[in-house]
Amino acid sequence: MRLAFRISYIGTRFFGSQMQAAHRTVEGEFVAACRRLDLFADFREAGFLSAGRTDRGVHSRGQVVAFSTEYPDRAISALNIQLPPDCWCTGYAEVLPEFHPRFDARSRTYRYYFAAPPADIAAMVGAAQYFSGSHNFTNLARVKGKDPHRTILAIRVGEEGGFVYLEVTADSFLWHQVRCMATVIWQVGAGEVEKDSIPLLLKQEAERAIPPAPAEGLILWETDCRLTFTPMPVDNRSASYLEYLRRHHALMERVCGALGNPGAMDESR
Repeated sequence: MRLAFRISYIGTRFFGSQMQAAHRTVEGEFVAACRRLDLFADFREAGFLSAGRTDRGVHSRGQVVAFSTEYPDRAISALNIQLPPDCWCTGYAEVLPEFHPRFDARSRTYRYYFAAPPADIAAMVGAAQYFSGSHNFTNLARVKGKDPHRTILAIRVGEEGGFVYLEVTADSFLWHQVRCMATVIWQVGAGEVEKDSIPLLLKQEAERAIPPAPAEGLILWETDCRLTFTPMPVDNRSASYLEYLRRHHALMERVCGALGNPGAMDESR
């Protein structure tokens, strides 16, 4: 039987998603978990495939992987026990034998969360709309010999939990494309560039490359493979790991505040 799994992961401790012999990756950990469960002996023969790659430090809420196995019940019941705490399945679906998560994906959606609130969110909202439709992203990606043209199906700037984010949907993306787009939109919000400069970036070669925004703010939000996933509960170890991260970052926020304002510490004595 061929199964597809929707997976989430915290990308901080992964050297990207794609399998590498010398580094810890999402695919590497997933294949290792499958082997420990004897779901397959050879990932190539099992047709193990993912919907796409994410860079080092990038997170996922909606990556999709698929493989064939003679033990589907074991896969569904035990994968989340075998996977490391920073990677877990959130849903599964039985798929056709020829299902390919990359080629059968209709679209992919990314969200980029900005670390600090920008000065002008309205300007960012207006800037984002320049990217809608088909454009040449030579100035806003690492093309490396690929066709630089991509079609943005939907794009918006939103706010959630005190953070501003950029959400972009396309049928496919170039390497670093979303992070470079995030850089430009952030610059508009910070008043560093005018939003009217974006059409020129999509037409004329820039004098200098647009740097990608830091990887830690990027999430592969959704991969639309036209599947209905049966939900899977988060393993207790993954839930505990997420809670640890929340507490750790809340603590570091307080520590940084104290270190940045030593006078307040003296007054509290």
